Amino acid sequence: MTVLVTGGAGYIGSHMVLALLDAGEKVVVVDNLSTGFRHAVRPPAVLVEGNVGDQELVSRVVREHGVRIIIHFAGSIVVPDSVADPLGYYLNNTSNSRSLIEVAVNTGVKSFIFSSTAAVYGNPKEIPVKEEAELRPVSPYGTSKLMTELMLADTAFAHDFRYVALRYFNVAGADPEGRAGQSTPRATHLIKVACETALGKRASMDVFGTDYPTADGTCIRDYIHVTDLAAAHMAALRYLDAGGKSDVFNCGYSSGYSVLEVIEAVKRASGGPFPVKLAPRRPGDAEAIVADSSKIRSKLGWQPKLANLDQIVAHAFAWERSLKA
Repeated sequence: MTVLVTGGAGYIGSHMVLALLDAGEKVVVVDNLSTGFRHAVRPPAVLVEGNVGDQELVSRVVREHGVRIIIHFAGSIVVPDSVADPLGYYLNNTSNSRSLIEVAVNTGVKSFIFSSTAAVYGNPKEIPVKEEAELRPVSPYGTSKLMTELMLADTAFAHDFRYVALRYFNVAGADPEGRAGQSTPRATHLIKVACETALGKRASMDVFGTDYPTADGTCIRDYIHVTDLAAAHMAALRYLDAGGKSDVFNCGYSSGYSVLEVIEAVKRASGGPFPVKLAPRRPGDAEAIVADSSKIRSKLGWQPKLANLDQIVAHAFAWERSLKA
């Protein structure tokens, strides 16, 4: 039996493929390579180039490879872009997810792991935020992911189908063995951008918003190492394989860092300063969001191994330095 990973040629998906292969699983990837890379899919995983919204293609992949579970990463992730192009995000994130879920039901795939986001919470009233908190996304990106969560819940109620939705906080870092990392051109991830700037790949970087009601005026986020996030997916896979019920889990460390604190960590990793400019707030950015991760730790037995900002940054910087300018 095989695990289907959508978006497996992308940043997080490629780390998931590594984790699955390390665990001895058979893996097939469907990715349109719009932001992913063919070389990021390590053999013996099989890459099928195509869109996850193509039901004929995905149905054929499921049947030919005997897929038992789908792990769904494919989608658009840039919050400001979602504000500018909401319909594009509802097409790629929501409509394509609906098509994929329907394929799962029609082909008898009974287990599904979904790459959701902390953006479904918007500006939470309490920090750290629990899974039971009110869901009030402040961007089309967050809304597009929430709509998929709702579709999964309704599908699980109506069919022999179970799912886990993992609400990611800010994913960063790279494979400690140097096998994968964030390679997307023009990426918007803070640590990626800061590392590029420190290495001279960018002339400077912007800090968006310095007037938030936080200690230093910049946004606060909970950063999770991509390898620990892949381990969370492995825990979810084992949970579903054991007959676990559909559920939702936060994926974070329950500790937050401001934008300026992250920049200081990159300075430590790179050994010196680099050009930083202050800029106005971006639309759709929440001021502070930190996970309450007690549920995934207790229910799935997830124990992060790389929960240290300097370690996350060091792995990200090493990966960035290994890439050609």
